[in-house]
Amino acid sequence: MIFVMNIGNTNISSGLYKEKKLVSSWRTAADRGKTEDDFGLQLLSLLQSAQVSKDSVEGVIISSVVPPLVFPVKQACKKYLGCDPLIIGPGIKTGLNIRYENPREVGADRIVNAVAALQEQNGPFIIVDFGTATTFCYVDGNNQYIGGIISPGLNISAEALYEQAAKLPRVELKKPAGLIGRNTIDAMHSGIYYGHAAMVDGIIRRIKKQVGENAFVIATGGIAPFISKASETIDKVDAYMTLHGLSIIYEKNK
Repeated sequence: MIFVMNIGNTNISSGLYKEKKLVSSWRTAADRGKTEDDFGLQLLSLLQSAQVSKDSVEGVIISSVVPPLVFPVKQACKKYLGCDPLIIGPGIKTGLNIRYENPREVGADRIVNAVAALQEQNGPFIIVDFGTATTFCYVDGNNQYIGGIISPGLNISAEALYEQAAKLPRVELKKPAGLIGRNTIDAMHSGIYYGHAAMVDGIIRRIKKQVGENAFVIATGGIAPFISKASETIDKVDAYMTLHGLSIIYEKNK
C-alpha cells in the first residue's frame, strides 16, 4: 500500500492506495506546533482506523506548501512507518512540461493536480483548487503547464470580513437561502458564497478569453463540492485530485 500526503496551510489531506485505488482518506489539521512524534502517532491512528498494519505501507509520498512541516512529517514516516518518503520537488519525475518563468515557484500541489488531470484527459483545461488560497492553473492544448492565478480563499475572505468590519459577526460557511439576504447573517452568507462563485466564474471566463480556447474546468479541494453548486463554469468536481496525482507520481518514481 502507498500512503500519500498533501500538506496545505490549513489541512493535511492523506490517502491510502492499494493497487492504484484509493481505499481510505483523511483530512487533519496542519498544526505547525506538532513534533515528529505527534505526527507519527497520528499516522498510526489513521492506519488503525482503516484497519491497516503499518507493515503494509511500502511507500510514502508527500507534497507540501508549508516548508516547516516537511521535516517533522518526513521524520515521522521514517520512525513510525519505516519509510523514507518521496518529497515533491526538484529531481522528482512528474512527466509535466512546465512553462512557468521559474518552475521552482510552482506550488507542489498545483503540479500534482495537473499530473492527475492529464492522466484523465488532454488539455486544454483549467484546474481550480479551493484551499486556503483559491488557485487557478491553465494547461494548454499541447499539455503544457502555462501558469495560473492565486487569489484569497473562501475562508480567508470570510474571516477578513469579520475581523475588519466592527459590526459584522463571524459566520459559518453556509449556502444562503436566497441571493438577497433579509438580515445581516443571510446577507453575509450570500456575499461570501455567491461572491466567491462569481469571482471564480469571472476569472475562468477571462482565462478562456485570453487563451482563445474553451478549456475544460475541473474543481478540487475541500470546499469544491460546496462552492461548485453556485458556479456556472465548473465542468467537473474531483475532491481527491491531489491524492490521485501523488499516487501517479509515486509510480513514476518508485
